[in-house]
Amino acid sequence: KATVSVLNCPPSPSLSIMVPPPCIAPSLLACDLSNLQSESERVLAAGADALHVDIMDGNFVPNISWGPPVCQSLRKTVPDAVFDCHLMVTNPMEWVKPLTGVANRYTFHVEAGETLGNTKEVIAAIKAAGMKVGLAISPPTPVEKMLPFLDDIELALVMTVNPGFGGQSFMEECLAKVAAIRKAKPDLQIQVDGGVGPKNVLLCAKAGANNIVAGTSVFKAADAKDAIASLRAQVLEGQVQQGHL
Repeated sequence: KATVSVLNCPPSPSLSIMVPPPCIAPSLLACDLSNLQSESERVLAAGADALHVDIMDGNFVPNISWGPPVCQSLRKTVPDAVFDCHLMVTNPMEWVKPLTGVANRYTFHVEAGETLGNTKEVIAAIKAAGMKVGLAISPPTPVEKMLPFLDDIELALVMTVNPGFGGQSFMEECLAKVAAIRKAKPDLQIQVDGGVGPKNVLLCAKAGANNIVAGTSVFKAADAKDAIASLRAQVLEGQVQQGHL
């Protein structure tokens, strides 16, 4: 079943500052990893806009998840799905070619780009490969490191936990970055990732996030369809409360 693409969701004309509509991207890290295909199909059928695919190199973060071969195999089983790939890697440039034709969006960390001094070059390479560009920022990094690139990207990902470590609590203080990015670029997709669920998604939306990465709250829910619908409704409510609707 084809899903509505988070990458092609037009801003609603009713939004006074053209904030993009809610999009829900369940994180595959929280699924039954022995059944990637069926778990992907399940949440897509339940209304997910995209599959959030975390790729870790064991360097930028200590964990290793999966790489291009797994993503390529999964793509064959869910060809219509939007693959929202989040690269937690030290050298984002070297992963562009292997993910070409697999990822719809390629999100890499501003910290990695700034360390190598090639953020602009990586952005250009991703676009040349036909993928949308996302840029992620970790909790310790000042938002000012991301602001110069907002005109060059389609999505800003604000991490609300430190990447690569499990069992962390949602860091509400990171929402100040969301608000700063929304103020600087009202029509940008702003994604939050890390400990996001029913208890805090409204806060995320009120800060300016429209794109929600949710793992456990979707994959472990009694009813994934209800969980996704609830998250979407709360994002809409946050936009209403902030006067964006």
